Amino acid sequence: MTLRLARAAAFAVVCAGLGILAHRLGGGVVSERAAACGLAVAFLAALPATARERGTGAITLLLAGVQVVLHLLFWFASTLAPLAVTGEHVHSGLVPGLGMLVTHVWAVVLTALWLARGEAALWAVLRRLIVRVLRLMICRTPVATPPATLRGDSPGPEVLRSALLRHVTSGRAPPAIPLPTG
Repeated sequence: MTLRLARAAAFAVVCAGLGILAHRLGGGVVSERAAACGLAVAFLAALPATARERGTGAITLLLAGVQVVLHLLFWFASTLAPLAVTGEHVHSGLVPGLGMLVTHVWAVVLTALWLARGEAALWAVLRRLIVRVLRLMICRTPVATPPATLRGDSPGPEVLRSALLRHVTSGRAPPAIPLPTG
């Protein structure tokens, strides 16, 4: 559950941070309350998606949907604020202009690719970690040794081999050519 919360928090911070930054760069104002609401919306949207590994397509769709909600949330919050505080915004009204739409699409696609690569890297590390833990558990299980004989016979010491020569095979020369007899 901790991993799911961490992944949802990372998605929320990236998604809400992108939305807030883009809104501010576009001339809008984002209040602390709107930013906190946007962060909560992004977190709650991402939490159900953290049950398993997600691909680029799923991350892109989720990110695009949350960006639309954040855009509407910030626009609505700015309409409630006094005009002197908000200043002029790039678009007037609910529907964004072409420039803002292109900016949103580029931001969503680039951020989704970035998040998808992070997702793939995280799951690759987790898979490798699980394999290593399983190998350690399997290799470390005690092997039943036969009881010592009563006569005092003990097997000889183990033959020590160099770790470097563990995979060397003898007879790696070319096949012998039979010599003509006669």
